[in-house]
Amino acid sequence: MGSILELTDAKNKLEDLSGVKIKPGENPYNALIEACHDDPAEIQALYTAHRIRRNAQQKEKFLDTDFRELIIDPYLLRLENPTIEPGFKDTRYCMTFWARPPIHVLELAGEIQKRLKEAAPVHATTLELAFCRTADEIEDIKETIKPAIPTIASYTYQHRTRLVKPIISYDLAAFAVSFLPAAGEPIVSPAPVAPDNAAVLKQGDSYSYHHLRKDMWHQAKAAGIPVESRYIVPSAHITLGRYLTQKDHATPEQRKKWVDAIDEINEWLEREIWGKSDSEFIGEWVVGQEKGIDVRVGNLWYGGGRTILAGEGF
Repeated sequence: MGSILELTDAKNKLEDLSGVKIKPGENPYNALIEACHDDPAEIQALYTAHRIRRNAQQKEKFLDTDFRELIIDPYLLRLENPTIEPGFKDTRYCMTFWARPPIHVLELAGEIQKRLKEAAPVHATTLELAFCRTADEIEDIKETIKPAIPTIASYTYQHRTRLVKPIISYDLAAFAVSFLPAAGEPIVSPAPVAPDNAAVLKQGDSYSYHHLRKDMWHQAKAAGIPVESRYIVPSAHITLGRYLTQKDHATPEQRKKWVDAIDEINEWLEREIWGKSDSEFIGEWVVGQEKGIDVRVGNLWYGGGRTILAGEGF
């Protein structure tokens, strides 16, 4: 029998720092939209508040004189170093809807990873996780939602939303590049192929990323699936890496170097990337560009699993 391992979530609470309170039983994404009066600028402001407060909170933890340790993912550690527990298998199965970033966003993520490596080595991975169950439970969920999958997978084709203003967000377990829902910023990403019905673009930024999340939740619920996400926070992010050892953050000097590097990269992003169409890297993501929603099942925590259906891109 394999080890009984503790999830990093147990030590790394992901709380909503935007100030919005979710009402029990309702679509959890409605609360923020209603609190913001369905206004793109107000929605962006609450996403901004969440990530600024969280980064400040986590920076304080890294620099605290009572700092104890990073939160190491015991599953990833065993998968990366099989000598720790030979024959170890990750039996956590999931089903989720992934938004796949276009090439120009992947290039930006790669540049951020390269700059972070100058401060400390990183393990790169990309994941977006909804929930985890046993393999049999996930198979049952897949069969239940199967009739709705074609609509969900291609939903972004006619429901387009922009993400802008990337920065690094981080905590004691991982780090990511996070975006904000657009609110009238100039369009800087490569032009998508014109849709069959051009009216889908006229809504502009009034259809935010949070609206997309709300609609995905509603469609899953309508298909008969009780949605059990790990967390509901105002964040749009791509996980870049997780810590595997303590050695590169063991001393106050190393931790100071790490948070300073993140601050410097975030200043570079704001100065050189935000809103720029002529920069080396583009900091805007129109969700669904190049690839639609990837409906995926299996061991998804670290980019694995398999695709049931990938939606139509534009």
